[in-house]
Amino acid sequence: MFQPVVLFIGLRYSRARQGAAFTAFINRFAFAGIALGVMALVVVMSVMNGFEGQLKERILGAVPQVTLTDAGSSTELTNWQKAQQQLPNLPSVRGSVPYVQTQGILQFSEKMSVANIQGIYPDTGAVPPSLSDSMVMGSWNSLEPGAYHLVIGQRLARMQGITVGDTVRVIAAQGGIYTPFGMVPAQRRFVVSGLFAMGSEVDESVVFAHGSDLARLIRLPEGKVSGLQLFLNDAFNAPMVAMELRNQTDLNVSDWRQNYGQLFEAVGMEKRMMWLMLALIIAVAAFNTLSALVMVINDKRHDIAILQTLGLSNRRIRAVFMLQGLYNGVLGSLLGVILGLMISWFLNDILALFGAQIFAGSNEGLPIIINVFQVTATAVAAIALTLAATLYPASQAAHIQPSEALRYD
Repeated sequence: MFQPVVLFIGLRYSRARQGAAFTAFINRFAFAGIALGVMALVVVMSVMNGFEGQLKERILGAVPQVTLTDAGSSTELTNWQKAQQQLPNLPSVRGSVPYVQTQGILQFSEKMSVANIQGIYPDTGAVPPSLSDSMVMGSWNSLEPGAYHLVIGQRLARMQGITVGDTVRVIAAQGGIYTPFGMVPAQRRFVVSGLFAMGSEVDESVVFAHGSDLARLIRLPEGKVSGLQLFLNDAFNAPMVAMELRNQTDLNVSDWRQNYGQLFEAVGMEKRMMWLMLALIIAVAAFNTLSALVMVINDKRHDIAILQTLGLSNRRIRAVFMLQGLYNGVLGSLLGVILGLMISWFLNDILALFGAQIFAGSNEGLPIIINVFQVTATAVAAIALTLAATLYPASQAAHIQPSEALRYD
């Protein structure tokens, strides 16, 4: 527990301008290093959070996040109405809808593209929220049963030269039939009735049709679908939801990690490595405090000895210099957090001021998501490192012998 005299002396030493010039320089360098390290970490992590958030919205918002199929099968669900009614009520699940899915080839003129064809039911309101806001031409309501309409990504449309109203041939991987001439794949002409743009690879690899039309194309029996897909409040909760469903149902449960897990693991690894590298800057600055404190203690040996002879205990001497080190850590962290938040909020304006364009051909700036927990953890970690750096010099100061320090005075 700090006594007022400890607080007074510690703050006085921290704010003192007298002393060796080199010692003062090291002290200021440590303070500036902590502030710059915390600021850089706040800004970089905010940008990385923004990129991760955009990937989550643009990719995971357009694909099934958690899927349920019959036990022993990964492509069919026989009685989806019964399975839907028996689903446990989980707070992370926003809703569940049937879907039909297959791999296929889109042929337009002489050009062909491989795509994941998803059958959805927009007439029942079963369109993922992120998709419902991504239409750039046409409407999801154009996917009517029996119309054999198709909604494709804007990027795929540009690659193939397709516009709304064009007819494309869809060749499905499932539903082929054997004839005397060999297997004939399931195929049918679809009319492109809309274009969507998610701003990700989904735009060129996923297309949408009405579930009943796609089910007829791949010759699914009446009432059977590929599975149930669950919409979640947060797509990153999919592993936890999948585990709970495996424990509470006898259905086959899978989630988005099977197709996109490696991508998000790479993003997560990149975030951790960036945090580690910038944390090393803070660590170096924090341990510069150790050098500064050692120099200060050498300059103040006589003062320490006098304080000891006046009755200041070793514990309080130790507290004085720990407080002096914490002064740099607390003020440096606070200044770094303030600067980091200000730069994060106005980063796109700053980049625009210098004429920097991060995304060529795009008016969207850098995505920024400020995580309060990360900012707080960064500041606390910087203060904790500074405190750890003060332990050794403060302990050395507490063990100074007055008789040795004042021998020649």
